Amino acid sequence: MAGRTIHITNADMQKLTNLIEGLQGGSAQTKQYLEDLEKELNRAKVTSPKKIPKDVITMNSEVRLQDLDSSEVLTYTLVFPAQANIEKNKISILAPIGTALLGYRVGDIVEWSVPSGRRRLKVQEVLYQPEAAGDYDL
Repeated sequence: MAGRTIHITNADMQKLTNLIEGLQGGSAQTKQYLEDLEKELNRAKVTSPKKIPKDVITMNSEVRLQDLDSSEVLTYTLVFPAQANIEKNKISILAPIGTALLGYRVGDIVEWSVPSGRRRLKVQEVLYQPEAAGDYDL
C-alpha cells in the first residue's frame, strides 16, 4: 500500500539492507523482489527495537491474518530467506506477501500483488514479536 508509513527497527533495517546488497546480480525474479523490498524500506520510519510498538510486524514476528476475499485465517512467521519454510508457515521477507507484511500493524489491511493476483489481508494479531519479548538478537 504505497504512501503509507511503515515501522521498522534499526537492526532489521541494517540486516535487510545487507541482504539486498548481498543478493544483487541474481535472477530477474530475485531482482524484482529486492526492488520491492527496497521500496518498502525507503518509506519506513526507523525506530529503536526498544521503542517499536508491540503491534508492529518486525522480522521474526508471528502474525495472524485474515484474507478479506476468502475469510481464511492464516498464521505466518516473517523470516529471512534462509529460514523460510512454507510447511512451517515461515514466510521469507522476499516472498511478495512477506515484503508486504513488514512494518504493518494490527488492524491494517495489506494489499499486495502476488503471482495469483491481488491479495487483501487484515492483520488481526501479532502473536509474537521479538522486540516485545525482549529478544533483540534475532
